[in-house]
Amino acid sequence: MPMKKLINDTAHYVDEALAGMLVAHPSHYATAADCGRVIVRKTQKPQGRVGVVSGGGFGHLPLFAGYVGTGLLDSCAVGEVFAGPAGNDVAVALRAADHGAGVLSVLGNYGGDRMTFEMQTELLRASGVEADIVIVNDDVASADPGEAEKRRGVAGIVYAFKIAGAAAEAGLPLQEVKRIAQRAVDNTRSIGVALGACTIPHTGKPSFDLAGDAIEMGMGIHGEQGVWRGALRSADDLADEMLDRLLADMPVHPGDRIALLCNSLGATPVEELYILYNRIAARLEGQKLDIAECRIGHYATSMEMAGASLSIIRLDDELAGLLAAPCACPFWSDAL
Repeated sequence: MPMKKLINDTAHYVDEALAGMLVAHPSHYATAADCGRVIVRKTQKPQGRVGVVSGGGFGHLPLFAGYVGTGLLDSCAVGEVFAGPAGNDVAVALRAADHGAGVLSVLGNYGGDRMTFEMQTELLRASGVEADIVIVNDDVASADPGEAEKRRGVAGIVYAFKIAGAAAEAGLPLQEVKRIAQRAVDNTRSIGVALGACTIPHTGKPSFDLAGDAIEMGMGIHGEQGVWRGALRSADDLADEMLDRLLADMPVHPGDRIALLCNSLGATPVEELYILYNRIAARLEGQKLDIAECRIGHYATSMEMAGASLSIIRLDDELAGLLAAPCACPFWSDAL
């Protein structure tokens, strides 16, 4: 079957989508130094504040570039679909976020992204700018707890963006922003379930094979292998397993505060997310947990992949305050 997508030319897919995002949200986004692959805040942060940067492959909107905004990211370098950004674009993004108090990069745990950002961060340091990196590894399905450093970064990275961005906006120094961002990562867990593949424009083929009524628990946002593949189960059964896996990895106790992100991987409608969340909320209420906020919708997608992910962050007063701090971007609303 031929690929059916609303595109003009596969070679221009990323650039035309980014251009449309800028036209649609002119008060929020701009490009840096005539570089269309680096998205920056339209209203720059004042001098003397830490800059927060990220970057990654395209195809996950609103992750990564959609979270550029006040109280969030200062800049973001964008690669091709499911491919890391170019070194020069990362360098431009880092420079664009330098407001005289240092730059923190918040990245998903993917080898290409890490290598490029680490190299450009070293060059930035050599030029006299203080810079550091926090790696997000929230996907519990991608490695056992004893090898958590190998885990992928998935939708939970949004919490790290929000909390690091709020800390930087408040004027905290670089190492404090890094400490807080790392605590957010340490207290976040995610898992996804895939029901169907997306099609990458450049290849015109599905990103993985998942035939018939099969689903895959724990599949990554690029189609990386999960923990099991089998027949479709009920929404309640899937919600139970996802929640059980997260809470087994990050135990919580009655009275603990948490926030949840029930995220569509692209094609799954919000209606089905509400069905999942109805079960999850009942389970958490039964455990007497304090749900500080829940977000349900498209926060970290994989183009038109069918499926959903669940992320939980365990909060204390510091993290809860930063998560609730005001921010501005088209994809994160302060009003829930």
